[in-house]
Amino acid sequence: MAAPLPGRCGFFVEKKKRFCKMIVARGKVFCGEHATQEEGGSSRRIVCPLDPKHTVSEDKLDKHLKKCNSREKPKPVYYVENINSGPADGDETLPEVSLCERSQSELQSLLDKLKMAVSGLQWEVEDGVLSHPVLQEELNNPKNGDSAHKHLRQQSSILGHLEALGLLGRGRCFVEFGAGRGKLSHWIHEALKSPETQETRETQEDLQILLVERCSTRFKVDGKHQDAGVEFERLQVDIQHLDLSKVPLLRQKKLPLVGVGKHLCGAATDLALRCLMETPGPTEQIEPPPKRLRTSEPDAGPGVAGPDILAGPGPVLGVAVALCCHHRCEWRHYVGRRFFLQRGLGAREFSAFCRMSSWATCGLRPANQDAPPQDQEPTNQRGEEEHEPAEEADAVSGFLTAAVREHVGRLCKQLIDSGRLDFLETHGFTSKLTRYASSQLTLENVLLTAVPQAPPPS
Repeated sequence: MAAPLPGRCGFFVEKKKRFCKMIVARGKVFCGEHATQEEGGSSRRIVCPLDPKHTVSEDKLDKHLKKCNSREKPKPVYYVENINSGPADGDETLPEVSLCERSQSELQSLLDKLKMAVSGLQWEVEDGVLSHPVLQEELNNPKNGDSAHKHLRQQSSILGHLEALGLLGRGRCFVEFGAGRGKLSHWIHEALKSPETQETRETQEDLQILLVERCSTRFKVDGKHQDAGVEFERLQVDIQHLDLSKVPLLRQKKLPLVGVGKHLCGAATDLALRCLMETPGPTEQIEPPPKRLRTSEPDAGPGVAGPDILAGPGPVLGVAVALCCHHRCEWRHYVGRRFFLQRGLGAREFSAFCRMSSWATCGLRPANQDAPPQDQEPTNQRGEEEHEPAEEADAVSGFLTAAVREHVGRLCKQLIDSGRLDFLETHGFTSKLTRYASSQLTLENVLLTAVPQAPPPS
């Protein structure tokens, strides 16, 4: 591009080897971001002290700081710092040791400890690829590419498992952790939609869907749902700091909770389980009653605390979370510490097993093994949903074959997940691990499900 386009900025972006394409004001040569290049300007542009990625006019700095998107915003009422982080015991500060830095004898010792720990596990991963008819039309849509079809099949299987467990129904609140765009919640809503008639509006049970995501997400689908009797709400907060007992939506009707998630990365799974299991229930008073309610508050007389204010959310009805990225787990957040300690394992072994778990999915294969044809794309990339790859295993390439490394990685994942199942059992839940999708569809194909244990017969 020899010259800037008409009406566009005259600043040459060296990194992109082209002129800036931002529109300029009448009579100006540069856009607002590059106005510092213009001589004789009325005001000098400076870097924003809150975010160096953009600039601001120096004489408008005070006004800009009050509305800058990077300013510190007030914390919502449900934000409680590190409420789901787990107890601190000092071991979380241990220095990280990569597999490449370990000797062959150290690796062999870790493998022996792993085999000993998994030898007596009572939980096995079952096969169970299910589907739900609500996604069948979309699965048959030829406009969906391979990537979209892959995610639809996984979502269909998750809904199938929810239905098989009796969790897919109205009269409850679905909490999707790590919601992203909210596609899983979208299909839960589609599966529970009722025909729009006066009779159904009066008789159907309420449905609440709460989406939890720490990042700002584009192309969200939850904003498109405006059905009567269905409440969608999105919380932009890290699960680590989320207190469900203080979320206003959950305290209004106290519907039973169902926790769901699709590929909840590493430690996020542990944070979500602790968030669900250790949230005060509706019968526990979690804070002193307020002295006064607003007069507009229904069903509460002057100076009387209404039940919606004192009570927490409803009971947890079940969990269905697709697991992934065990190499991103952290001992300080892990819910299965007791399980590990009972087997003579601690933070050091946990850190090593997390790194070794990546061998199950990192794609370390001989160059000519399982290679897809040249005219086809591989069915799975390294990690799901563009998750970052884990550590390479160059140091053990001559020590363990590719097949053995993959098997060891699977055992590490199973051991870490078994600690999570043990945590759920201590909270009164029956839980299991299921391969909800084929390994050709995704290598991260294990679903953790849990429902309350049945009471013993009287």
